[in-house]
Order: sequence, then C-alpha cells, then structure tokens
Amino acid sequence: MPEKKVKEIKPKEAVEILTEEPVEEEKDWAKNETVEFSGKYIKAVGRRKKATAQVRLYENGKGVIMVNGQRASVYFPGDGFNVITQPLKVTGRNRDFNFSVLVSGGGKNGQLEAVRLGISRTIFALDPNTKEALKVNNFLTRDPRQVERKKPGLRKARKAPQWSKR
Repeated sequence: MPEKKVKEIKPKEAVEILTEEPVEEEKDWAKNETVEFSGKYIKAVGRRKKATAQVRLYENGKGVIMVNGQRASVYFPGDGFNVITQPLKVTGRNRDFNFSVLVSGGGKNGQLEAVRLGISRTIFALDPNTKEALKVNNFLTRDPRQVERKKPGLRKARKAPQWSKR
C-alpha cells in the first residue's frame, strides 16, 4: 500500500496563514461608507404587522439602500437584502435609485416586508407603468394579517386550559 505524504505545518506557519486576510479589510470600509442623501425625493410608507417603514427614493443613484443608518445587507443579514430588492429586479431598476429607509416596530421579518412594500410604493409613485409588474408579484398589496388578541379565560388567543371532567 503506497504511503501518503502529509506536509507538516509548523505553528509559526499556521499563524501566518490565518492572519493574512486583506479581503476582510476591503469589506470593512465598504460597509462603513455612507452616502449623502440630498435633493428631491419620493416618499412612501410600508407597514406589516407592527412594523412601519418610511422610505425615500432618490433618483440618479447608485443602488444604495440604507436602513436606519446602516447598509441594508448589514441590517438584514442573509436573504433579507434579496427580499428588499425584489421590486427593483422585477421592474428592471436595480441600480437606478438610492433609498433611505427609517424602520421601526415589530420584528426583523415584519420590518423586511414593510421595507419591501415601501420600496414598491415609491417605484410605483415615480413610474405608474410599473404597476402591472409589481401587482402580479403582490408587491403593492399590504398583508393585513395581525396577531390575534388574547382572550380572558384562555392562555393565548385560542389555547384553553386543560379540561377535566371531575
């Protein structure tokens, strides 16, 4: 049976390999970079559950979306940024506008959908020809579902205490 050659890594070499990460430094400055939002804008409000998003669309932008002073990809990590940009992709306006968003209330998922509705409404206000594309994907429809209130005598909205016959 042939012997496998294994290269031994000295502790000093292992430290050097782990510390060399110039790519991370490039990402840090991109995350902290802020964009000046000035001039005319179109505003709209998006809501979902208890979340409210105030969205401002600035024309002639570079496709930057700032949420509460942070980049959208930082504020909504993971797949959240893709959800927000869905209306832009559907209308073919990925890099045309800058967005400034103030969002409050609710949880992250409610805020995410509130921002998406606000962005959709600003795009529609700017260009009414996009209504059909946005309407087909339900981006202009507010989701009316709310948390059901707790009723007296029950543990939650509908959960009752265990019933005993005797």
